[in-house]
Amino acid sequence: MKTKAKKKLTPGRVILYVVVYLVALLWLFPVVWMFVSSLKPYGTPVSILSKVFEGVFTLENYSLVAEKAPILTWIFNSALVAVVVTFGTLVLTSMAAYAISKLKFKGQNLIFIIITAGMMVPIESIIIPLYQEMADIGLLNSYIGLMCPSLAAPIGVLIMKRCYDGIPGELIEAGVLDGANAFQRWWKICFPVSKSSMAAVGIFTFTNSWNNFLWPFLSITSEKMMTLPVGIPQFQGANLSEFTLPMTASVVASVPAIIAFLVFQKQIIQGIAMTGIKG
Repeated sequence: MKTKAKKKLTPGRVILYVVVYLVALLWLFPVVWMFVSSLKPYGTPVSILSKVFEGVFTLENYSLVAEKAPILTWIFNSALVAVVVTFGTLVLTSMAAYAISKLKFKGQNLIFIIITAGMMVPIESIIIPLYQEMADIGLLNSYIGLMCPSLAAPIGVLIMKRCYDGIPGELIEAGVLDGANAFQRWWKICFPVSKSSMAAVGIFTFTNSWNNFLWPFLSITSEKMMTLPVGIPQFQGANLSEFTLPMTASVVASVPAIIAFLVFQKQIIQGIAMTGIKG
């Protein structure tokens, strides 16, 4: 068996490694500071570096945060919205991509162009008509109103279409000959071979929904309906003179996203590579 040749450690490669590790440390240090600060007793001056990593550590801030704010409710709201939006987006984008890729109908290419053009429209440019539309149909301050605008995901259609384009047409024709309808061909032929692409779309959708601030901020007025990205800034604004509790709340908000990245980082990188997007 042939073994892979080891790459030579040239001066340029050493410099590259040093730069990469330094950038990683610069990114990691604020995260570590946040976690350590959340473990310091209430009232500790965590803005002073020498005071953060010394002295007593405690978990009491987490119980204090739960007492001072409905953070468990915010977590539930964020999780519910993110899970439903992710599931709905996967179903809608995969079916739309299958129709555009494997079904033949008039205006097929035009519809795909219109969908992909939606990637160039920033949410800020349509936020006012979107708000007015939701207000007219009475969906403001509701779970449905939080979820519906996020279900339109052009990037998901693009990723799934590229995946379905790679499926041989002979497999689809064999399904037609076996009497399978369009849904059955999608479910039994296309879905099993698109799991990696769906994982990438699902991870992007979940993290974007979990971190979404603008639309929940505008559409929700009740504290019990708030998601974490909306509730945490308000909690931080009420505790400007003390930093341990805001740091603790930030830890609670960021842990699910960090865990999702650590578990699914391979699929995230694959999704970025498939779409060519950055950030």
